[in-house]
Amino acid sequence: MIETPPVPSWDGLHPLIVHFPVALLLVAPLLVLLALVLRAHRRGLLLAALVLMAVGTATTWIAVETGEAAGKLADRTPEVNAVLEHHEELAESTRAIFTVLTLVFAGMVFAPVLLRREPGEVVTVALALLFLLVYGAGTLVLSNTAHNGGRLVHELGVRSLMPAAPLPVARVDKD
Repeated sequence: MIETPPVPSWDGLHPLIVHFPVALLLVAPLLVLLALVLRAHRRGLLLAALVLMAVGTATTWIAVETGEAAGKLADRTPEVNAVLEHHEELAESTRAIFTVLTLVFAGMVFAPVLLRREPGEVVTVALALLFLLVYGAGTLVLSNTAHNGGRLVHELGVRSLMPAAPLPVARVDKD
């Protein structure tokens, strides 16, 4: 029988959660670019990008909360404190930036439906490129947040406290 590892507590979830916003929020703009190129699939690609942004943004909220809980348990040194504080500030900025970006993008996607009027191709492309430019600045903050989290773990040795997995039970077969 295979034993499943225990579910970590809230403060131990941070390392499991943080990769979702990074991956989802970095892939979403690629779908926006594809929507500009593949005009026949534009609506579907923009909706897919919006879903990725929404889920990525939602997971930034969870990542910040689990990170705050995990940070309270971290072994502290002056250097850990400095990097952790910077990481927390960046994480909160990332959360705010992508919350706004996702709401703006939702407005861009649904405005034509609500207004019952499609903008022209030039306006659509110009708005998408402007959005991607601003989004790119957001990804720099996201990347810097992830980098500082990586520094905490890989450079400074900060670890999340997780319950130990149960040891496998040896089975004795009786012949």
